[in-house]
Amino acid sequence: MFRTALRTVLAHRARLLMTVLAVTLGVAFVAGTLVFTSTVSTAYRNSSDQGYDHLDVAVRPDGQDTWPGTAPTLTPELVGRLAKVPGVRSATGTVSGFTAVAGANGELVGEGWTTQGANYAADKGPHDTRYPLTEGRAPKGPDEVALDVRTAERAGYRVGDTVRLSVDGPVRTPRLAGIFTTDSGEVAVGGTLALFDTPTAQRLFTRPGEFSEIQLKAAPGTSQSGLASAVDQVLPEGLRSTTGRELAASAALTAESSVTSLRTTLLVFAGIALFVGVFLIANTFTMLVAQRTKELALLRAVGATRRQVTRSVLVEAFLVGLAASVAGLAAGVGIAAALRPLLSSFGGGGVPLPDGLPEVTPAAVVTSLALGVGVTMLAAWLPGRRAAKIPPVAAMGSVHAVATPRSLVVRNALGVLITSVGAVTVLGATGMNWDDGQMVMMLGGMVLMTGVLVLTPLLSRPFIAAAAPALRLFGVCGKLAGENALRNPRRTAATASALTIGLTLVTALTVVAVSGERSIDQRATGTLAADYVVRMAGYDPLSGDVEKRLRAVDGVAAVSPLREAPVRVADEPGETFVTGVGAATVRSMVRPDFTDGSLAGFGGRGVIVSEGTAQWRGWRTGTTVPVTYPDGTQDRLTVAGVFRDDDLLSGIVVDTRTLDPRLETLDARQVLVKAEDGPGATVRRGIAGALGDSPAVLVQSKQDLSDSIARGTTMMLDILYGLLAMAVVVAVLGVINTLAMSVVERAPEIGMLRAIGLDRQGARRMVRLESLTISLFGGVLGIVLGAFFGWAGSRLLASDMPGFELVVPWGRLVLFLALAGLVGVLASLWPARRAARLDLLAAIKAE
Repeated sequence: MFRTALRTVLAHRARLLMTVLAVTLGVAFVAGTLVFTSTVSTAYRNSSDQGYDHLDVAVRPDGQDTWPGTAPTLTPELVGRLAKVPGVRSATGTVSGFTAVAGANGELVGEGWTTQGANYAADKGPHDTRYPLTEGRAPKGPDEVALDVRTAERAGYRVGDTVRLSVDGPVRTPRLAGIFTTDSGEVAVGGTLALFDTPTAQRLFTRPGEFSEIQLKAAPGTSQSGLASAVDQVLPEGLRSTTGRELAASAALTAESSVTSLRTTLLVFAGIALFVGVFLIANTFTMLVAQRTKELALLRAVGATRRQVTRSVLVEAFLVGLAASVAGLAAGVGIAAALRPLLSSFGGGGVPLPDGLPEVTPAAVVTSLALGVGVTMLAAWLPGRRAAKIPPVAAMGSVHAVATPRSLVVRNALGVLITSVGAVTVLGATGMNWDDGQMVMMLGGMVLMTGVLVLTPLLSRPFIAAAAPALRLFGVCGKLAGENALRNPRRTAATASALTIGLTLVTALTVVAVSGERSIDQRATGTLAADYVVRMAGYDPLSGDVEKRLRAVDGVAAVSPLREAPVRVADEPGETFVTGVGAATVRSMVRPDFTDGSLAGFGGRGVIVSEGTAQWRGWRTGTTVPVTYPDGTQDRLTVAGVFRDDDLLSGIVVDTRTLDPRLETLDARQVLVKAEDGPGATVRRGIAGALGDSPAVLVQSKQDLSDSIARGTTMMLDILYGLLAMAVVVAVLGVINTLAMSVVERAPEIGMLRAIGLDRQGARRMVRLESLTISLFGGVLGIVLGAFFGWAGSRLLASDMPGFELVVPWGRLVLFLALAGLVGVLASLWPARRAARLDLLAAIKAE
């Protein structure tokens, strides 16, 4: 039986080609994902280890209480005291914070990655051993800076050049004093690092005489854990020590979590492609078995058992799956190797990934081969089992060809039951919150999808009947195409199912994404009345100097910061952040949607609060709220109004005239700007120019904010469409495979039609119309299912996103349907050409 299976595979190489391609694509996706993420994960881990090999123990605030004045400070005195702890070879105070570096072309370097500034600690010698200099010297004074070698190369700077950078908004232009190398993992993956002398870094990132971390190096013979224990004995309360190994492990874990998320996402789409391939494989083996019915019957007649026949089909599937899996594994390694330069050049930024050779792990090999072989054998098992159950005499007489009515009734009843259970589960999940409902909805969606796929043969009949009038417009060819599609509903359903799955996911994701985009845009810009919003690209705070500069710009009518500061409400132990807005200008900047009260009482001790905060705390208009400010001042505020939550204003909103005197620094999360004559190019250039055309500062109008939200949604959908494209490709292969085998099966019929007058063009048109009908059926079913899932997903999201509303992108749905039709037309080209070129006499004599 093994030799028989091997001969069968070799004899049907062309017919099995589409199956091999489908499995190869799916396995390549899986193997590429596993190899690429393993390579990146290992490279990140190695980079993290290198990034912390310069320290053994780090001392930081424990973060338990950030209330001003409560946490101990990291001072030079503490550095000196720690340097005297037994086992400490050296102690270095470090400072770090956000620093955006602009290239020689004015563009931000390392956008989307960590852009950091720190101090070059040369207090105890001429050099900082953490950052070996390759050119120039250490920076000295506020007008000098050093850059890592990768940043200097990407930005196009040389020693002596003027560097444009920004820490808190306005542009600074120090001279490049030196270029250094670093093992920092953040720089290795595309970030930037700028170094200042210690006094300058302290003024920029903390306070004069304060550090953000103290790094300790152990003396020979002292372990990291032993040094940490010794240090803990002298640390003030509120500070904690962490070993270098723990820091490296934490950084590696953070990187690993992002890689794991990427791996999970890619594997989900690979699984979808393989699941779609199941229908193609099952269809292929069903037709191959049907064409070999008499051959299998002869084997049964000469003594082969049912198990042997089934095993023969499974051996064929194993050989096909193994060949496809090996090819897919090789292709996957190539994909993983190609992803590195592709991502490094993404968007033209040239952002590098950590160095490392492709890592082909045993797990990746075993998983890829097992999936490919397993999916192929699983899909082939049912056709093989069905063939083995056919009695030899019945097979010889071909009386088995049509499925019995009983089997169709059982299938349809089972499909209705599964579909009903899935639909009820999905509908039930729409009434839950997001945390509880998402898994329930996913489970219900899978059950519902399974039920619909089981019912697809039944659903194909009314669709093709509805399409009959349109098909008749093409005359006899159209009528024959409709009858051919109905001749074997199971085959039609299996062919259309692959496209149905792909379009269901595409439609559902599109509906949810477009609806989410509209809701996010409404939350972000719905209450915005200002003409411009100014903020840092990295969401770091803007300095108080920004407001002063913007007020002096010609054409600016009003400026108001959105300031954040911690307060303590009543006797609560923790802190609550409030938002400060200028009461004198707030009416021209924002238009909150009030559910109670108004802006009339806002200002002084009158505050407004968001609806969520009011409900959580039990507040309403007129409620008096005792608060304690960061400087220890106590006050009593009165709620003047309650507004609906949005992304611009949230929590407790206080007048800046009340808040500012209690704050040590007047930075702002955003600054709102109102122009005298509305938004325009002149005032926008004036705002940017007042801040030195800083690449780290975004000056956005309301339309810019909406466009940025739309771009984010579009980018996400493009990525998802790209990932789902593999499922659509497999669906195309399925249609080609089905039509090609159908042409072979119907060769005598096509030959007879040609003999009685059907020309080659008519034969091509018949096959094309059949393909178009099957594809449109799969497309319509997928879009209807996807729209339902999109509606259900929107209902679920609305429970956690107030104001979320369903938006149906009709234009895109029509485009998806048109693309389904295009798939059918393209998939029919080769089978239609084959049908038109059949030899009449040979086809008529074919058995």
